[in-house]
Amino acid sequence: MTANDTAVGSAQASSTLVASEPVKTTPIPAPAAPSHPLGPVTAAEITQSAQVLEASWPTGTKLHYKAITLLEPPKAELAPFLAAERAGEKPAPLDRKSFVIYYLKGTENLHEAVINLTKGTVESNVKVGPFLHPNADNEEIVAVEKAALEYPEVQAEIAKLKLPEGAVVVADPWIYGADGLKDGKFYDDVRLMQCYLYMRDPENPSEPDSCHYSFPLPISPVINPQTMELVRVDLLPTGHDETIKPLEPWKPVKANEYIPEAQTLRTDLKPLRVLQPEGASFVVEDFSELGKTIRWQKWDFKVGFNYREGMVLYDVHYDNKPLFYRISLSDMAIPYADPRTPYHRKCAFDLGDCGAGVMANNLQLGCDCLGSIYYISGVLADSTGTPVDMPNVICVHEQDAGISWKHTNYRTGRAVVARNRELVLQTILTVANYEYILAFNFNIAGDLTYEARATGILSTSPVDLSLSQEPHPYGTIVHPGVLASYHQHFFSLRIDPMVGGHGNTIAYDEAHPLPRDPKINPHGTGYTVQKTEIKTTGGFDLDFSKGRIFKILNPSVRNKVNGLPVGYKVMAPPVQPILADKDSYHYKRAEFADRNFYVTKYADYELFSGGKYTNQSRGGTGVRAWANRQESLEEGDAVLWVNFGLQHIPRVEDYPVMPAEMLRVMLRPVNFFDKNPALDLPPSSQEFNCSVGLNKPAPAEGTSVVPMVEAEQKVVEGEQKEKKGCCGSC
Repeated sequence: MTANDTAVGSAQASSTLVASEPVKTTPIPAPAAPSHPLGPVTAAEITQSAQVLEASWPTGTKLHYKAITLLEPPKAELAPFLAAERAGEKPAPLDRKSFVIYYLKGTENLHEAVINLTKGTVESNVKVGPFLHPNADNEEIVAVEKAALEYPEVQAEIAKLKLPEGAVVVADPWIYGADGLKDGKFYDDVRLMQCYLYMRDPENPSEPDSCHYSFPLPISPVINPQTMELVRVDLLPTGHDETIKPLEPWKPVKANEYIPEAQTLRTDLKPLRVLQPEGASFVVEDFSELGKTIRWQKWDFKVGFNYREGMVLYDVHYDNKPLFYRISLSDMAIPYADPRTPYHRKCAFDLGDCGAGVMANNLQLGCDCLGSIYYISGVLADSTGTPVDMPNVICVHEQDAGISWKHTNYRTGRAVVARNRELVLQTILTVANYEYILAFNFNIAGDLTYEARATGILSTSPVDLSLSQEPHPYGTIVHPGVLASYHQHFFSLRIDPMVGGHGNTIAYDEAHPLPRDPKINPHGTGYTVQKTEIKTTGGFDLDFSKGRIFKILNPSVRNKVNGLPVGYKVMAPPVQPILADKDSYHYKRAEFADRNFYVTKYADYELFSGGKYTNQSRGGTGVRAWANRQESLEEGDAVLWVNFGLQHIPRVEDYPVMPAEMLRVMLRPVNFFDKNPALDLPPSSQEFNCSVGLNKPAPAEGTSVVPMVEAEQKVVEGEQKEKKGCCGSC
């Protein structure tokens, strides 16, 4: 949840005023801070937000912060500001505001507040509920891990396993999920965490990076994260059904490690270096203290960062032509297939339950990104309202992307070829066991691609060793005694377009065969394309039997070549819709997982397709509910939600760490330009690219080819150094 996801408290149907009005205080002025309305909140503004809010409560009131983040202005205010800014004018400043989610410490009392940073005042402050629970935070997760293992009841269950002496048990706290059950110690109306227990390799327990997922234990404590109290201890099924067996002594299995020191590493891989001897082709400028404007190959846009969405793009233009007002990854859902308790609740909403910004990696130079790299850092708030630096959370670099276009005139033999290049903005999230590599890729021909790669370690559960060679109904055995459950990954990309300007509509094209006709189609080969305009909000799907392609169009701006509305098409990968049935909480909560696309009418602060609060949510507050309002889109200003993902049937090859699996959504111009926008690319040439030929005649018998190739490469490199502007000097 960024601050943008909320209207002020009085506009939220689920919010009620706090029981007692906070005391009035003297406004606390903002420190020197950037004035741009899209700049991410700074460390000073985080501190100011906490001070202003705490001063509004009686002395001694302790708060537990879940988020202090930017509240973006409504579009009616922000769009004219950005237009004036781009026109070279100096628009009237807009008030800077932050959005705060917090608990009264040690209680279930969840609040939202809007802080006017410009005026130093509390603009609104409401208590929310019921069934609304915020994200977990890092300090809380660490505290839950510790608490889960300290309770005597948990230790007593662990003792029954008779683990090897010196064994180290590790707890993985999971968001509890929802099932609507309220029976004794089983309930989901209070925020809880379900902890799954594992053990480090008992033969190497001092190794903190041991892959403990190879040693799952059939014990699962449930903890209240507000009070750190133990709610109950669940025992896990280890067979093919719900049966809970008495705990038995642990049976030894070997470790299965991913760390390099546990492997015999290859020795025949030579360095592959990305060299840019004249530097990078992009420019980065500050539009605020933490906000960045990036200019590259006719593209220019603003980049923000917040705790929930992580990386956000604003005001995206190509050749000074407007394309997208705001784009971000809106939500993720990972529902699991195992119907046995407690796995039936297992459905992670990694952005809403944790936060893409919170989980963002510090990207190491030369490891996560290659070449000439610019890093963007952020600042978030911890649970005490203290600023926390988030260094290098976004890396920006260029990469070769193959051939952009080519043609060879077979009559003359002349080939003209231009190589494509991409500007990459990448961030990487670690969600306990799993990693997501997320990137926006811009290319030279006006395409914008969103790329998601899934890697990391599978979430595992225990299974009887005697069943390791038998097919399991709910997953794949990836190691003796280790089950990796079937699950689905859903991503929801929110696109607020302004292709050719604001007032966009959504349509889709389909290719239909023509019926045989003695005059029009006598040979039965003809087909035509039919366009369908989406005039009312709703959910829509791909249909590959008809070649259905969705488009963002601007009916007010026409292509001067053919008179068609300018647009961008959306090329999305297929995904099997969520398999949980419509009465399940998985389905109700994952509101974006049942359709390939949703189209809604723009509304301020409707940013997250799973709803503002996904943690133990009940559904009905996200994109499906908004689309079901059946609002007219005749006036334009449609928002497109692209939902994509993968059906993950785990393989043994996915363990102990999964090779990255990639998905891509491409936004590509359709009748937006007058011709190929990459025609002005300089043709690819050896003088520019400095490639090295490795071909040699077959060596004499008994002669190694490697020294010959290396010698040839040195000769070529020596020749390149003499060529002006070439890369041999690197």
